[in-house]
Amino acid sequence: MAAGSHSNAGEERAANPGHGEANRRLKYISLAVLVVQNASLILSIRYVRTLPGDRFFTTSAVVMAEVLKVLTCLLIILLQKRFNLKETFLFLLDSILFQYKDTLKLAVPSLIYTLQNNLQYIAISNLPAATFQVTYQLKILTTALFSVMMLRKSLSRVQWVSLLLLFAGVAIVQVQQEGNKEASVANDSDQNYTVGLVAVVISCLSSGFAGVYFEKILKGSSASVWMRNVQLGIFGTALGLLGLWWNDGAAIAERGFLFGYTDMVWCVIFNQAFGGLLVAVVVKYADNILKGFATSFSIIVSTVMSIYLFGFHVDLLFTAGAGLVIGAVYMYSLPKAPGGSLYPSASSSSSASSSASSVLPRADGGGELEAFLPKCAGKEKGS
Repeated sequence: MAAGSHSNAGEERAANPGHGEANRRLKYISLAVLVVQNASLILSIRYVRTLPGDRFFTTSAVVMAEVLKVLTCLLIILLQKRFNLKETFLFLLDSILFQYKDTLKLAVPSLIYTLQNNLQYIAISNLPAATFQVTYQLKILTTALFSVMMLRKSLSRVQWVSLLLLFAGVAIVQVQQEGNKEASVANDSDQNYTVGLVAVVISCLSSGFAGVYFEKILKGSSASVWMRNVQLGIFGTALGLLGLWWNDGAAIAERGFLFGYTDMVWCVIFNQAFGGLLVAVVVKYADNILKGFATSFSIIVSTVMSIYLFGFHVDLLFTAGAGLVIGAVYMYSLPKAPGGSLYPSASSSSSASSSASSVLPRADGGGELEAFLPKCAGKEKGS
């Protein structure tokens, strides 16, 4: 049977020589999109949070991103239902209200994701973009550990070694940053490195747990990743509004929900809202190695751009630490020998995705991408 399938695949390639070239081109496009999304979100948040003038409320930005994400997923579901409003309404009613027990399962990861999104703003506001990008790769370590504990997944020796290298690389970067902290505090008196570091560590822990928990829910349900994102978004919007009222309620009542919003702030919000959804489509053409390479390359891009945009200083210690992290990310994404792996395939789980994903989890892998298209458009298996 396997030999026959290989033969058929070979015949198909021979009959369609342009197919392999098209796939190769799509992989390069996927790589570019993943790198740009990974690097641009972090750099743009850092840029808008360090500009002089009125500062927008990050809690309102988190809520706005959730609202846009929900609207986008609703549009995708509507597209899947061929723009049949009645069928779409009944589907949403059944999925969200009638199956309320299933919906309530999403309350926990939604709370964590909302906390994580707010923490990322705090972390990037207080840490250099390159330092955040390197340190945030600890989410790979937390995701792996939670996967082992909660999903009973196994890691290869190479993956365990890569996690040790990852931790060592982040530690070296923190030692380097500790040496430069006095100078950075003198230049940026409104930034607190310790607050940023605590925020990114908590964000990594929450990202790992929520991603694995969400994967567990996805595997135990027939609901599409888009429906899950609608459910998450409903809770996320409500919890985000609660956090907004708790933290900035009085100030927003006085100045307005959109206070401090500029074109660049809107770009950040759109990137945050649509970045993860875009990655969900893109990873259809990307395997784990490509995603690992994209994450590594985005660290380099963030570092280089930080030098030009923010005057970030790169010395030998930072280069060594970042190099270890980049190597570890790539090693971790390498295929595992038969007998089990952390992520069974290149498309198995939202928790294995990059940042995005990490800044934008949920719809960044592990979904049924055929849900993006009307059913008549094709039955190709999605990632």
